[in-house]
Amino acid sequence: MKKSELANYREFLKDSLRLELNFQLTDQNQGVAPPPVQKPPAENQTLITLPAAKDWPDFSATSLLEAINNRCSHRRYLKQSLSLDELAYLLWATQGCKGEIAPGTALRTVPSAGCRHPFETYLAVSNVEGLQPGIYRYLPLDHALVLEQEVERSMLQTALTHGTLGQAFTATAAVNFVWSVIPKRSEWRYHTAAHRVILMDVGHLCQNLYLACEAIVCGTCAIAAYNQELMDKLLGLDGDEEFTIYLAPVGKIQ
Repeated sequence: MKKSELANYREFLKDSLRLELNFQLTDQNQGVAPPPVQKPPAENQTLITLPAAKDWPDFSATSLLEAINNRCSHRRYLKQSLSLDELAYLLWATQGCKGEIAPGTALRTVPSAGCRHPFETYLAVSNVEGLQPGIYRYLPLDHALVLEQEVERSMLQTALTHGTLGQAFTATAAVNFVWSVIPKRSEWRYHTAAHRVILMDVGHLCQNLYLACEAIVCGTCAIAAYNQELMDKLLGLDGDEEFTIYLAPVGKIQ
């Protein structure tokens, strides 16, 4: 790659663009209503209510100090299911909602630039107690799931392997967390400066998954290499206003 080409990509990592933007012209400062906190479920979708924190078992397999010290990527998983309590806990830890404080703005369990939280959490479920295999979406305001589409387990596992460019360990996980981004949520506030901070935000989200997994004797592995078209197709996304940005398989470990 030419040095000039590298320079262009390196420039994206800098915050120089912020000084060039007229933030008075953003949708926020022009009085445009913000995008909603979460995509609403379709009229024909039934909410699957998840166990609330007060009903979870005491997930105390590790202290925060131990979780940080033991954190590592795992690519081998046992053939064991996750309980619905465990899944609910991981969803809360990564995108849980602590309260909607204004239209289009909610406090979550992870930080996000401008409190924009531009992500939706999809789950490719293979082996979770009480859930049939398929693609689900998390509704943080409701702490509930909706089934996006049923997919037979072997077909889902094949789609995940192909969608992650042959990373077959995704097919052995009990569930794959797949995060999409709706850029408009951040663009509403930051215009073209939004995309750099979106990538920072998704890192915060996935690190919470790593640490939360330690408490339930699970492992995960962040994946940023995937076939964009295949993953978007699997989730039913348009690839423009919403598209896959990150994923992480989760499974029990020894």
